[in-house]
Amino acid sequence: MSSWENYLNENKKKFISELLEFLRIPSISALPAHAGDVQRAAQWVEARLKKAGVESVRILPTGGHPVVYGDWLHAPGKPTVLIYGHFDTQPADPLNLWDSPPFEPVIKDGRIYARGASDNKGNLFIPLTVAESMIKSGGKLPINVKFLFEGQEEIGSPQLQPFIAAHKDLLSCDMVFSADGGQWSEEHPGLVMGTRGLAAVFLDVQGPDHDLHSGTFGGAVANPIHALVEILASLHDHEGRITVEGFYERVRPLTAEEKAEMARIPYDEAEYLSEPGSVSVFGEPGFSTYERTWARPTLEINGIWGGFQGEGLKTVLPSTAHAKISCRLVADQDPGQIAELVAKHIEKAAPPGVKVTIGRRGSGSFPYLIPSDHRGLKIAASVLKDLYRKEPYRIRSGGTIPANAMFLEHLKAYTIVFGFGLEDERLHSPNEFFRLSSFERGQKAYGMLLERLGEVG
Repeated sequence: MSSWENYLNENKKKFISELLEFLRIPSISALPAHAGDVQRAAQWVEARLKKAGVESVRILPTGGHPVVYGDWLHAPGKPTVLIYGHFDTQPADPLNLWDSPPFEPVIKDGRIYARGASDNKGNLFIPLTVAESMIKSGGKLPINVKFLFEGQEEIGSPQLQPFIAAHKDLLSCDMVFSADGGQWSEEHPGLVMGTRGLAAVFLDVQGPDHDLHSGTFGGAVANPIHALVEILASLHDHEGRITVEGFYERVRPLTAEEKAEMARIPYDEAEYLSEPGSVSVFGEPGFSTYERTWARPTLEINGIWGGFQGEGLKTVLPSTAHAKISCRLVADQDPGQIAELVAKHIEKAAPPGVKVTIGRRGSGSFPYLIPSDHRGLKIAASVLKDLYRKEPYRIRSGGTIPANAMFLEHLKAYTIVFGFGLEDERLHSPNEFFRLSSFERGQKAYGMLLERLGEVG
């Protein structure tokens, strides 16, 4: 056993105790009331990096929630990698569905239960502990390492892109490893080849300038809820295809090799449906479930409201109706272009008698796809194969990690997702948890990864 592994074993209880301390900080980036807690989490990470022996550590402003930077650059002739993660969390609502308070972590049955346990504080903390173990036990790291941990990933990283663009020299690297991610299962590893992008559109429909008596005005004045439903129904056909003109135009088709790789991954429909509790799968015809969720774009109605919401009946013709729409995008789609196409479709589909206002949430996030022959990907694959004794599946994430595309655009560096969360760990849901076994396995994996990167030069 190497000296860094001995150090990890000797300090196992300390690291778990520190992780619990980190999880107690309610760093919810979406809620303004918790801005101070996000700052406090940044300060915790800053102090912890310094304690690990990382240098040049500081909190840097972004115009929104801060980032924390640190580095160790004493391996001449060796690669320089940037390790990325985020210390902000999702809101914890609904609180009544938690078995224990979300920011009072509990260890039960080999799992840490808390908001942010898996996404992303537990995973973020793994490479930090490994860096400390190598520096404290051997005095050095095998390669040059930079750390960039952000506090706004859960709200789409709105200020991260200009920050990276303005700090290209500081962040320059050969490749990025993201601790924000996971493995296929406890028994089988997975390499994330791509993540989907995101575009969001908000829709407001105005009818009369105030709520009306439905008996007096019904049938004579347009009902904005009727109009909204008509617009939303026009976005898909009955088989699930998106009907927005031009929506699929730039979608990169799957190659025969990519289709075969996805087909190799075990799929049990009953098991797949057990998580959502749905009666059947549904979606764009001609594609498998994995192809739909990993390599095809979507358009989803995330919320719809208007009129009387209370108990009983109120015979009102409402003044307004509203909806929130999000689109998950794949290579080579542009979020700005997709938002524009959706807006044009909505304007065209709007019936007479109402005023439609369309808003957007930021500039969106670009999709990301790494070349299958990338050198860093091959090294990561070798680590996972040796650790799990199985060849990793090549998978894609249906979700969005905005930073991946940003690093590629501004640093010209590809990101290898190297996290150890699992799909069943209730990310973004009540009773989120992180397995202690994954925490330990992730530490072993990062140690092996840094060593092998040092061997290749």
